Amino acid sequence: MPGSVDSVALGSVVHIIQVSLAPVFLLSGIATLLNVFSTRLARVADLVDAAAKTMDGADATTTAMLSRQLVNLHHRSLALDLAVALAASGGALTCATVLALFVGEAGGPAVATMLFVTFGLAIICSLASIGAFTAEMLMASKHVRAAVAAGQQKAEPE
Repeated sequence: MPGSVDSVALGSVVHIIQVSLAPVFLLSGIATLLNVFSTRLARVADLVDAAAKTMDGADATTTAMLSRQLVNLHHRSLALDLAVALAASGGALTCATVLALFVGEAGGPAVATMLFVTFGLAIICSLASIGAFTAEMLMASKHVRAAVAAGQQKAEPE
């Protein structure tokens, strides 16, 4: 009968590892989101630098337009900062969930409560980061549509 005890123990360990790895897929998705967010933030930073350089020798009309653009870029950067902070929090909470799953066999109800809280918060943070990113994308697309409309008005013959 000792072989059956070993296979039960092995089955238990395999199950713990399988359950612990499930949240890692969420962590992989969060890492991908953070990569997208950092790329968008770099693009916003490049646009801020370009607008600031153009403002130096610009006339009043151009300066006013660039000032409005900088306000828009500031709002976008805030939305991206929020998205990054929430996604990073979601990632950290996912890691805490994996750790709790690993040590959960010895913890009983306290670990079960911790699992519920950490994984729930990880999902909430991840969803909120996607919401903040969506807000940034909408701000960017609104600016693009405004620039297209302004360009079309300039191109129309009078």
